[in-house]
Formats: sequence, C-alpha cells, structure tokens
Amino acid sequence: MVHLRCDFFSEALSLSTSMTVLLPQQTSTQIGMEGHSTDGLPPVLYLLHGLSDDDTIWLRRTSIERYVAPLGLAVVMPQVHRSFYTDQAYGGRYWTFLSEELPQLVQSLFRVSDRREDTFVAGLSMGGYGAFKWALRQPERFAAAANLSGAVDVTGIVTRRRRPEDPRLFERIFGNREVAGTPDDLYELLRQADPARLPSLYMCCGTEDALIDDNRAYADACAAASVPVRTDFGPGGHDWAYWDVQIQDVLAWLPLRDAGR
Repeated sequence: MVHLRCDFFSEALSLSTSMTVLLPQQTSTQIGMEGHSTDGLPPVLYLLHGLSDDDTIWLRRTSIERYVAPLGLAVVMPQVHRSFYTDQAYGGRYWTFLSEELPQLVQSLFRVSDRREDTFVAGLSMGGYGAFKWALRQPERFAAAANLSGAVDVTGIVTRRRRPEDPRLFERIFGNREVAGTPDDLYELLRQADPARLPSLYMCCGTEDALIDDNRAYADACAAASVPVRTDFGPGGHDWAYWDVQIQDVLAWLPLRDAGR
C-alpha cells in the first residue's frame, strides 16, 4: 500500500493539521502481503482516533495496513486533537473540519470514490462517538459506520465523569450548554433518525471496559427505535489488544463491493 502523512492547512480550524492516508496498490512480490486495487476508484474508510491519540495511532498500535491491503480499500485518518469531533465553544471547528472540509480535501487530493456505497466511517472511544455522530447526521454520505468502545453517552460522561488530567475538557468543548437534545447527543440523533435512510451500523465493546454499560444501553435504544445495529459485546478492555482484533471484524463486515476475495 501507499502510506502518506499529509500536513496541510485547514480553513475550518485556521491552523495547520495532519492526516495519515493509506491508498491501495496492486502488488504481488511483497513477502508476507499481497496488495489489491480495484478497477475503478477505490472505496474509502474514514478511521477516527480516540481522546489521547492522533492520526498516526491506528498504524502504530494495530496492523491496519496489513489488514486493508488485500481489500483495495483506502483509509483516511484525520487528526482532531481532544475535540470530540465537535465545533468547540472555546476552540476549533472540528465538526465542520470533519464533515465538510475533510471530504472535499480528500477528493481534491486523492483518486478515491465519493459514492455512498463506497464510503465508510469507523472509530474507537471518542472516535466511535465521532463515527456514529457523522453517520447519523449525514446518513446520505455512508454505507456503513462502526463504533468500537464508543463514548456514546456524552451527556452522561459530561455529567458523571471529570477527567483529572484535563479538568476543563468539556467546558472547552461544550461551554455551559446542555448537550442533551442537541446534534451532539447520539440519543437525540437516534430519535430524529429515519431507519430507512441510515447506513448499516456496528457496535462493539469489551465487557471489562468502563463504557460497556453505556454501549449496551445505546444498543437497546437502537432496538427500541427500530434501527438495526450489529453488536459484539465480548471479553476485552479499553485497549489496543481488543481494538486490533475488532477492527478486523469491522473490515470483514463492511459491504465492500470488490474486496479482492
């Protein structure tokens, strides 16, 4: 595969930022890995990082390049800092960057498909929240969305859990406003959703993860709203040993039209 680390200026953020990109490459003589590419423009997965990470983390902590090489799948991993993929009250417009500027930039720089059936999003923890928020707010963009150990109940997290290493995190992001009932609330987005228009949804969380109860509750809310979601709640913690395994399940689940298999 082609591996690129791109530094660029974001108009939405008014600063320079980065993204890591994997592009399919047809190969047959690499030892231990065979690359695949499609005849047309390749499908693309937007893969989102968690709270303490950046755009390089999926490559550093998992074998994502090896997993996607035979699939002919491009992967775009943007850097959004500790933003919760939100236009912050005191900070950058990270939702605008993610949902508007980034896809346009990707299309202008790389030969990847922009068709809904070829576009997917996934993320872990904060990125799981971001993946579902993006899919629920812009269902016309994605064929599938996956949430790994996601921070799905942001209202509850803001109310119940303060982060000692960053005590003003949520004040910076949300200010003094209530999150419940807003477009930053996954439960509100679920209430407003038309199940017939949504992409396929996937949720997983380890049973030893502190977020397991939140994820189970959100899966129950999906069922109550007649929104189909595939769930996998098995052994595991909030760690890379779990996510390295689960991202392979996500890739196998994606509705890729030409997966080289």
